[in-house]
Amino acid sequence: MYNVPLLGNPESLDPQFADDPSSNTVIKNLYSGLMMTDADGNTVCCNAESYSVSPDGTIYTFELRQDNYWFFDKNGNDMIDEDEYFPVTASDYVFALQRVLDPNMHSPYAEDFRCIKNAEVISMGLEKPEVAEVYAPDNHTLIVVLEAPCSDFLRLMSTAPSYPCNKAFFDSTKGRYGLDDKSVMSNGAFFVRQWFYDPYGNNNILYMRRNDANWADSYDIAPSLLSFTIERSEEDIRKLFKNEEIECFTTYSSAAYNPKKYIVEPHMAVTLGLIFNQEDKYFSNENLRRALALSLSRDDTENGDTLIANGIIPPALRVLGRSYRDLSADSQFARFNTEEALECFAKAKEEIGAESFESVKIMVNAGTFDSARLHKVTQYWQELFGTYIGIEDVSAEEFQQRLDSGDYIIALYPLKADQESTEAVFREFVSTDCLKTALPEDFQLPSPAEMSTLVEDCTAAEKAIIDHCGFIPLYYKNTYLIARSANEGIAYDPFTSATDFRLALNYN
Repeated sequence: MYNVPLLGNPESLDPQFADDPSSNTVIKNLYSGLMMTDADGNTVCCNAESYSVSPDGTIYTFELRQDNYWFFDKNGNDMIDEDEYFPVTASDYVFALQRVLDPNMHSPYAEDFRCIKNAEVISMGLEKPEVAEVYAPDNHTLIVVLEAPCSDFLRLMSTAPSYPCNKAFFDSTKGRYGLDDKSVMSNGAFFVRQWFYDPYGNNNILYMRRNDANWADSYDIAPSLLSFTIERSEEDIRKLFKNEEIECFTTYSSAAYNPKKYIVEPHMAVTLGLIFNQEDKYFSNENLRRALALSLSRDDTENGDTLIANGIIPPALRVLGRSYRDLSADSQFARFNTEEALECFAKAKEEIGAESFESVKIMVNAGTFDSARLHKVTQYWQELFGTYIGIEDVSAEEFQQRLDSGDYIIALYPLKADQESTEAVFREFVSTDCLKTALPEDFQLPSPAEMSTLVEDCTAAEKAIIDHCGFIPLYYKNTYLIARSANEGIAYDPFTSATDFRLALNYN
């Protein structure tokens, strides 16, 4: 049995809709897809026995394994008389993808699957989701037709939105699919046995039991029970870990945990960069922002928690099993130039019509980053430009509230994609209000169509954002899985924040 925490109650266990970390963790252990990502970052078959791709790269045919089953735990539900097992079919994948594309559902993943043929007209409400070119000619064959080749499509078929959804069961939940323990079904390693949450009470829990119907010959699912405690804060989780009541947790800071005593697994998946409120009369000026960017020498002392960042895409993101930063070194974006910085600063004063600038503060989420690291940067700016830029530490809640309301001048923004893909990184700029102004007017998302040009296209997109100086990268930052030393096989995805216990072992 594993005793593990969730930070906050899962918002939903509907994989076509949920996107918060707690939901992602439960969904990862509850469902499985046609494809999956292995430990080296490669996309490999899971519930698909095999797949093929047409010569023009637009038609994917998946042959399903015949040993993957839905399991529904009756658990007091009057809809059925007893626990049920029945096969997952290709139609379950068809229905899942139709749901993602349905504009009435407002799935946060609809844009990811826009590559499916007819998805565009569906998104505009001109056609029903059933016209998406996703077919099940028989129970064990799924065919997906794309508008154009998409190098990222197999990886997309390993993500939660592509997990199957059984239409008959979905309809039987009468609008409550994924919202309680009687309205979820499992085709993965575990099923939900009990889910209790009282926002005003304690002892909030979510229990999952091993789904013995699946993969008996292929996977050795060791845990028989996952016992999640639902906590309100990371401080509460750290107390449970200290008292040896839980086996692991994830965090932005590992400072309190000796790697000789604990498993401390770092993932450099966050890029910390300065963003600016471009409604401000000073920092709406591009030359002023450029002056700050050009004056960063990037010679700050690095530590194990961060690396100096010249680029936007973090080192943890892998392409074809390799770190993106190995394929496109961020040294090409380095541009320290004091003389040019002073020239830009002088131009900014002239354009704004000011001899000096008012003092401002950089807003920092104290739970994400130790702001002491920024003092050297701000002191240098004061010496070079004669302008005081201070630092303001705030809580995570206040940080987000002030970003949403525009109540900041400069903020240190923790950029983290919600999936391990370059497209997801750039989509953060397009979909997040406080980042939209960091984009040049003519910015276009890199096309995922050709893997051969992916790195070249993404490098050009990085350069365009960096040159606009609306997002000034400072550091690549680790997130961590902290676990007791008696554990192994716990897998943590730093992008979705899902923790996977399917192959976990505990030697206590």
